[in-house]
Amino acid sequence: MNVTIQPGAAAGTVAAIPSKSAAHRLLICAALADRPTRVICPQISQDIAATVRCLEGLGAQLRRQGEGYEVIPLDRTKPVGTCLLDCGESGSTLRFLLPVAGALGAEATVRMAGRLAQRPLGPLVEQLRKGGCAVTLWEEEKRLTISGQLRPGEYHLPGDVSSQFISGMLFALPLLPDGSRLVVEGARESASYLQLTLRALATFGLTPREQKEGWTIASQGYASPGVVQVEGDWSNAAPWLCLGMLGGEGVTVTGMDLDSLQGDRAVCRVLAAMGGQVRTAADRVTVRPGPRVPTRMDARDIPDLVPVLAAVAAATPGVTEITGAARLRLKESDRLETTARMLSGLGGQVEETADGLLIRGRSHLSGGQVDAAGDHRIAMAAAVASGACTGPVTITGAQAVEKSYPTFWAELRSLGKQVEETPVGP
Repeated sequence: MNVTIQPGAAAGTVAAIPSKSAAHRLLICAALADRPTRVICPQISQDIAATVRCLEGLGAQLRRQGEGYEVIPLDRTKPVGTCLLDCGESGSTLRFLLPVAGALGAEATVRMAGRLAQRPLGPLVEQLRKGGCAVTLWEEEKRLTISGQLRPGEYHLPGDVSSQFISGMLFALPLLPDGSRLVVEGARESASYLQLTLRALATFGLTPREQKEGWTIASQGYASPGVVQVEGDWSNAAPWLCLGMLGGEGVTVTGMDLDSLQGDRAVCRVLAAMGGQVRTAADRVTVRPGPRVPTRMDARDIPDLVPVLAAVAAATPGVTEITGAARLRLKESDRLETTARMLSGLGGQVEETADGLLIRGRSHLSGGQVDAAGDHRIAMAAAVASGACTGPVTITGAQAVEKSYPTFWAELRSLGKQVEETPVGP
């Protein structure tokens, strides 16, 4: 599908969609718990659906009922046996559930789509093999197999490759018959995502004991609290808040937890530093335009915000520098390259650096045609950039948003933007 967005400011109110980061974690805990759990999650995406499929593959039952799931946990007294885990393009699903499959002694075939098989997995696979699992990756076939039983022991993972490796082991190790130790080597990037994992575990009664270099993890059962609710998604609220910076009367997002552990809550701080008028009250955030000013931002803990913040920076006179974002080259696309290409195609001046972007902003962009490159974040960033364009913006491959935000284009229309969707293909 292609989408064409006409020039014009956005204004109005959008209700936040559920956080897929929180949804992954709560659904996994519920599937491993001692009794059924109601997980309230009003809207789902392709990534959340991937986690649901894989948990069902491991033996849990997840029944969609109204605005959530009734999760019947897998039976720990029965071996999982042979199963298929279809992860789609979801890196979280793959990295969280691969250790869980090992802890359950599953003999699993894992399917991957898009660039997922090319994304970093080596450090996690190395530790699973050390712990007694046989893991084989066929990158060209986008397939992986795991078998064997993960043993209790001491495991070491780097802190600067993917926090998802660490979260996966934190989910898995309590399932083992004896205690284990998880050591994190080096600086911990995306540390806020680890806090989300620890909070989900605590919600289900698990308390890994934190130490200077990692955690000591006892053999514990997951205890269901009965009902849990997935909080609003700051990553997917960010495009609307960024649009609020680019003209009109501003944009409000409701249903947000202002004390959330999600690292992308920092979008409020960054937009305020860039001159936006940011107001918060109860569960809502409003951003209105102000005199935009360039800034320098370290994106190590907010990598998902880089494309949309870069779109605002491209329409901010002066030089904005984004650093600490080298890991974006290993996402659904090389996000540094695709962000630079997308904004340059709309009349911006953006250069890639080794670990970020150098943006020479101007007061407005021209518009044009851009390729979403199969990446939901790039499609959304192009929509944000349209708020600063004097001409229409056409996004090819715009269906990429379904990975995390299936109703994105409808919500954009609700903010007064003229959006035309054109099916492509036979």
